[in-house]
Amino acid sequence: MKETEIIFSVHESPEGGYEARALGHDIFTQAENMEELRAMVRDAVRCHFDDGSAPAIIRLHIVKDEVIPV
Repeated sequence: MKETEIIFSVHESPEGGYEARALGHDIFTQAENMEELRAMVRDAVRCHFDDGSAPAIIRLHIVKDEVIPV
């Protein structure tokens, strides 16, 4: 059965830029900015799935860690 969507967890990279990792699939990519990351994620999904089996929706779940001193 074809999946309808794939979800990526997106984090800011310690070296700068962003890293995206698919949940439930072995797909990882990174980019300098969000626009480039979107393109890289689309390309990675196309490469990972066979023709016609890629999910129709790519969801980016952006995680931001914030440290608050006490």
